[in-house]
Amino acid sequence: MSWHDCSEAECRFTAADIDPIETVVLPHAHDIGGFQVRRALPSRERRLVGPFVFFDQMGPNEFLLGQGLDVRPHPHIGLSTVTYLFRGEIMHRDSLGTSVPIRPGAVNWMTAGRGISHSERTPVEERGRGAALFGIQAWVALPKSHEETAPAFAHHADGTMPVIEDRGLRAQVIAGTLWGATSPVPTFTDMIYADVAMDPGARLPVDEGHPERAIYVAEGAVRIAGVHHDAGQLLVFRPGDALTVEALSTSRLMLLGGEPMDGPRYLWWNFVSSSKERIEQAKADWKAGNFADVHGDAEFTPLPSWRGP
Repeated sequence: MSWHDCSEAECRFTAADIDPIETVVLPHAHDIGGFQVRRALPSRERRLVGPFVFFDQMGPNEFLLGQGLDVRPHPHIGLSTVTYLFRGEIMHRDSLGTSVPIRPGAVNWMTAGRGISHSERTPVEERGRGAALFGIQAWVALPKSHEETAPAFAHHADGTMPVIEDRGLRAQVIAGTLWGATSPVPTFTDMIYADVAMDPGARLPVDEGHPERAIYVAEGAVRIAGVHHDAGQLLVFRPGDALTVEALSTSRLMLLGGEPMDGPRYLWWNFVSSSKERIEQAKADWKAGNFADVHGDAEFTPLPSWRGP
């Protein structure tokens, strides 16, 4: 049976079935660079989904003329970041010398490893015509064996990633493998990350392939096992259940998950590590100026005094 060939009974749970949703996370507001985001991970309800240790919805937002996003140069260790846009544009600069605009549908995967610094800003030309921004930034924790890997950046333009289309559904595979289509983005863990656009009535089958799985409803509304879920929710599924997500309106989902991490991860500001001592070292290194500078961006973000991510 192919991924979409299933009967009504096979594809859908009924009210009598066990609820396939283990946890519902309602994101909380958080400020980055004078811009408010909705943070789903980490949360009190859930710390990770597979290797995903951080998940922010940016926007949808329209800036006043001349204004935009300004995330000044800041450091990372122990993770990969992926900034994925539905609307708008962000200029990414980092300490490797990368300077590339992030546009809708493009995949921009930055591996911090032992240490990288970067900035993300709305380009000047976008500010001049009134900028908009809507997208997702996620962090993927690195396994212990690769936490100190060399930093790297990979850019894949819109139109170069695998896309699966069928029956009112369009899924772009950002990382990992989905329904036989594999992303070219190199990862260090078995995972899935996909952007799924759905017409009203379209169905997204989610098999039990990964132990930890979730969807984030970015736009629209969906029904799972007879229950309605609106936009702005992270829905974490029970392990081992195959299920189907039905779009109740034009919807945009992010499908994410993978293998559980090889132990707990600690987060402090922009640092992720399996070791508290390593995070303390990263804090000292940033204060001492031991991270490489971001090329083309001379500003600096001081180490914060608060505790927590």
